Amino acid sequence: MNLSNNKILITGGASGIGLGLAERFIKENNTVIICGRREELLKEIANKYPSVIAKQCDLSLPAEREGLFNWIREEHGDLTVLINNAGIQQWMSVSDENFYERAREEIAINIEAPIHLASLFLDLKSLDTIVNVTSGLSFVPLTKVAVYSATKSFMHSFTLSLRHLVRDRNIEVIELIPPALNTDLGGKSLHDFAPPVIDFVNSVFEQLKEGRLEITFGYSEAMMKAGPDELRKSFERMNS
Repeated sequence: MNLSNNKILITGGASGIGLGLAERFIKENNTVIICGRREELLKEIANKYPSVIAKQCDLSLPAEREGLFNWIREEHGDLTVLINNAGIQQWMSVSDENFYERAREEIAINIEAPIHLASLFLDLKSLDTIVNVTSGLSFVPLTKVAVYSATKSFMHSFTLSLRHLVRDRNIEVIELIPPALNTDLGGKSLHDFAPPVIDFVNSVFEQLKEGRLEITFGYSEAMMKAGPDELRKSFERMNS
């Protein structure tokens, strides 16, 4: 992936990992488009970074995903990079009364949206890179966020297949596999113990320079390299 002179769409780009990536891509001389559900937050980011193009969009809805693509095709038809970063994490139990409703919301945003967007944006002749953000929980689930973990495992598998399916079209498919980071994912203060986003972003760019297609950091690197016994022990340790 070229690290500069791109036009990049980052879903969920107004906070957390998405914002960290947006800030770094701006520094690397890229045009950055961000989208998200919270219009006020998008305005704050656009005011802070005047070069950023912000678009309000609820990616849980198929019609809004299609609307986002049509807007990009009409207004930014030279887009080169799609970063599927938007995601939600629900801390819940299968016995909760609203478990299924909340699980469906996670599946819509964490699975349906990136799959739908990938299929839509492959119609852009300028597109040369798709980046999917998964998780270290792709390898070892945390049962407090069972559906989230499963969605990220799904996306890890899908990303491997997508890379194979589009290789003849010279489209690069990159997977970012973060560990827990100090963001508000799942709720405020839940990840205060974790490394800052900037450390992960710096590592991402070093690995992109090396041409790596699967980008890990800390815990996620260890879990990607782990064997069955180590994965089982990690599961027991995390969920004891």
